[in-house]
Amino acid sequence: MKRTIAVLGGDQRQVCLARLLLEDGQDVVTWGLEQGGGPNPAPLNQALEAELAVLPLPVCRGGKLNLPLTDTELDAEKLWPRLRYNQLLLGGMAGELQPRLMSEFGLTLLDYYDREELQIANAVPTAEGAIQLAMEATDRTIHESSCLVIGYGRIGRLLAGRLRALGARTAVSARRYSDLAWIRAENFQCLRTDALAGALGQFDLILNTVPALILDAGLLGETKETCVILDLASAPGGVDLAAAQRLGRRAIAAPGLPGRTAPRTAAAAIRDSIYHILEERGEPI
Repeated sequence: MKRTIAVLGGDQRQVCLARLLLEDGQDVVTWGLEQGGGPNPAPLNQALEAELAVLPLPVCRGGKLNLPLTDTELDAEKLWPRLRYNQLLLGGMAGELQPRLMSEFGLTLLDYYDREELQIANAVPTAEGAIQLAMEATDRTIHESSCLVIGYGRIGRLLAGRLRALGARTAVSARRYSDLAWIRAENFQCLRTDALAGALGQFDLILNTVPALILDAGLLGETKETCVILDLASAPGGVDLAAAQRLGRRAIAAPGLPGRTAPRTAAAAIRDSIYHILEERGEPI
C-alpha cells in the first residue's frame, strides 16, 4: 500500500515540492498552501493522517507553524499532540524541536535542511538569486564593479566565482585560516572578516553570507555612499540595517532567496533529501 505524504505549510518551495512528489507518482495531500496553489488540498484532520508529514522550512516562526500561504494560524504546541508516534516528520531548520518532540511526545522529527547535499544544492539558487538582486539594486554592471563577499562557506564560494565570471573585481573575506588559504589559492583579493576596518571604501557591492553581526555602524560608515549591501544570511543576519538606514546606505535583507527566486530548484533539492532520508532508513520511496 502506497504511503501518503502530507505537505503542511511553508512557502512556494513546498508548493513545488508537492507537485514534484506527485510527478514522481507519490500519494500527496497538502494543507496551508492554498494561496500558492498547493495541489490536492485537504482539511488538516485528513492531512494529519498521512504516514509521512513534511513540515516547512523553517518549521516555525514565533511559536507558530510557518504558514505564509494561508490566512490560518496554527500554534505549533497545539499541533504536536495531534501527531502519532508512528509517523515520520521531516522539517527544515528544526533546531531544538528534534529532541524535544521525541522526549515530550514520542515523535520522530528529522531535519532535511541539515543534510550537506541539500545545503550545497541550496547554495546555487542563493548565489544566482543574489546576483539577480544585485543587478536590480545597482545602477551599474557587475562587470568592472568592485565586489566583496563576506564569508567563504558554500554560498560564498559559489558567489565569488560567479561574480568573477561576470567580470567583477572580487574580494572575499573569511576568518578561518583554511578558508583564507583557499581564497588566495583561487586568486581572489583576500581579507580577514575580523579586520575589515579601513578596507571597505573600495567596494561598489558588498554581499554578506555570515549569520552574525559583521557590518556594524562603524564599518558601514566606511563604505561608499553609493555602495549596495546585500545581507544573504539567515537570522539574525550580519548587517545592522537600522544603522545603514541612518547612514543613508542601501542595505537589503535577502534571506531565503531560493524560495523567492528558484522555488522549483529548491524544492527538487528538498525532495532529493527526503528520498535520501527514506533510503537510509530502509523505507520504500
